[in-house]
Amino acid sequence: MGHALLYIGGVILFVIGIALSIGLHEFGHLVPGKIFNVKVTQYFIGFGKTLWSKRRGETEYGIKAIPLGGYVKLVGMLPPAGGSGPEGEDVATRPTGMFAQLVSDAKRAEYEHVDAADHDRLFYRQPVWKRITIMISGVATNLVLAFILFALVFMAYGVREPSMTIGAVSQCVKVAKGGSDPGPCGPKDPLTPAAAAGLKPGDKVLSFDGHQITDYWELQNRVRAYSGSAPTTIVVKRGDQQLSLPITPAPESLPSLDDPAKRVEAHFIGVSPTFERQGQSLGYVTSMMVDQTGATLSALGHLPQKLWHVARAAVGAEERDPDSLMSVVGAGRVAGEIAAQEENSVGDRLATIALLLGSLNLFLGLINLIPLPPFDGAGVATALVEAVRSRWARIRGRPDPGVIDSGKLLPVTYAMAILLLLVSAVLIYADIVAPVSIS
Repeated sequence: MGHALLYIGGVILFVIGIALSIGLHEFGHLVPGKIFNVKVTQYFIGFGKTLWSKRRGETEYGIKAIPLGGYVKLVGMLPPAGGSGPEGEDVATRPTGMFAQLVSDAKRAEYEHVDAADHDRLFYRQPVWKRITIMISGVATNLVLAFILFALVFMAYGVREPSMTIGAVSQCVKVAKGGSDPGPCGPKDPLTPAAAAGLKPGDKVLSFDGHQITDYWELQNRVRAYSGSAPTTIVVKRGDQQLSLPITPAPESLPSLDDPAKRVEAHFIGVSPTFERQGQSLGYVTSMMVDQTGATLSALGHLPQKLWHVARAAVGAEERDPDSLMSVVGAGRVAGEIAAQEENSVGDRLATIALLLGSLNLFLGLINLIPLPPFDGAGVATALVEAVRSRWARIRGRPDPGVIDSGKLLPVTYAMAILLLLVSAVLIYADIVAPVSIS
């Protein structure tokens, strides 16, 4: 019962995190829109049936039933057909095809509640820099939120790092070398250098071979690089005592630190460290953001191949890759499994869920940079093209060509929306029948 409650709690926590992430993304559009006095009629989290809404001023705020997105209605996203004249006058009145009819209907709906007082408040009439600011602010919000979540985990909560305190001492060489089943140490098995020197769990290493040691990795590197067969000295703190113990690192074939699949000749002493949580620097967080950004961009670049393998896993043609794409359903299941891992501390579980939400926000931010509707990148790209086109016309002494009729991109918007629904359906189905599991 307790396991189930923890699982459900993890799912609920993740869903709340998603809703907040979506809400903050849209809030990122809302705030500059309000600051620049653009007419904003709706701010909603979710799609589908309205569960709750409240009107404040000219804007209706609310929550809808399907928490898979959200939107802010910035009036004037679709300029009239000619891009000039009173709003609505240039909208085509005799569409000649299905898409033309869709564009015409969308534009009529866009300007249904627009009057003369709103003329200068329409989105398409704003300067390019204002439009770019409004569109990019949602992306920036997700990226900042991802950074904050990573910083909270890595800087405030910390990362488990090996400390200078010895956690275990291998008694004989064959146990230190490991293997599938080394068995217990026998009376004839040679002792490890650490055991022969009398090192004990709980000893804190201060120096090795005359060099002060500041972290475990330095100790490991100095031991591995030790040359010769003469004894050296390792200084440790044991309780209130400081001990200088003679020790002779032994040569052995060990896994390479750069590539564990390769083995190299190096020295060892036969100790392993304890692990402690240590707060990391701002540079560490930045490095992690850069690495995660690269991994996310790589995943987006290989989206068709990854989706193909997920689809094959969904029909039982192959095993589901633990690193495969997931829908919010799959991510929610993972969050539930994380929350139910009672062997880990509450802090560890919350930190892992926070990192999951951080990765989700990073993904949301980056995918919205795609310069195709309905992503925010389409609005940014359109504004940039307008700016370049206007500048080029000015250089050539030509009239300003005006705004781009983004209504012509509505067929692309509908096609992308259908594609996103299909992708979501495949991922959700796969997450139900062949879920990614961390247990």
